[in-house]
Amino acid sequence: MISVKNLSKHFNSGGKTIEVLKNINVTVNKGDKIAIIGPSGSGKSTFLRCINGLDVPTSGEIIFEGKCITDKSCNMDIIRRQIGMVFQHFNLFPHLTILQNIILAPVLLKVKTLEEAREEAKRLLIKVNLLDKMDEYPIKLSGGQKQRVAIVRALAMNPKVILFDEPTSALDPEMIGEVLDVMGELARNGITMLVVTHEMNFAREMATRILFMDKGEIIADAPPKNIFENCENERVKEFLSKIL
Repeated sequence: MISVKNLSKHFNSGGKTIEVLKNINVTVNKGDKIAIIGPSGSGKSTFLRCINGLDVPTSGEIIFEGKCITDKSCNMDIIRRQIGMVFQHFNLFPHLTILQNIILAPVLLKVKTLEEAREEAKRLLIKVNLLDKMDEYPIKLSGGQKQRVAIVRALAMNPKVILFDEPTSALDPEMIGEVLDVMGELARNGITMLVVTHEMNFAREMATRILFMDKGEIIADAPPKNIFENCENERVKEFLSKIL
């Protein structure tokens, strides 16, 4: 589904070149639930942003369903209809109601009619127990509710893949569970997911694969059991020993 080949990303800061991603190679298969873990500043979020086209790679290729989406001729607006993204800080439009936030993209991009978009939004809001909030504005919702709406907004485009960039890190501890419950249901329903997360229990229980990133590189790519129970990589063991 997604093939990342020799992906690198450099930033220039103060006359210095900072290597954020270094020669990343990874394949994402349909139905994979990949948890991306590692220390802060290791390039995890930048990796997702490159897949979604929000950051432009310095070199390398990203192939999505046979199409090179890092090619300059590629229309990323069309690709993003199939690759949804859920951000750390929700990114809901404050001047729109919850329903309006959800239906905006499908209607604007002519993916669905207004009526189709409204019906789909309601169906999805029922799934996350927020139908009663559809006419509220984001300011009236808790952080956990906002993030559930953000997930619904991504799902409303019927994406083939959803990228989650630390979706629970901005939430109070008591709100994390309600978001993880929704993500767990998505995982059980078979949608392809890449999740940057610090929630190790979620990664252990829901992921089919774990990518461990450090200093811009993927230094481990294995099933959860091989990471959490039988890992031979000293850097991964050191990291887990500090957070578990």
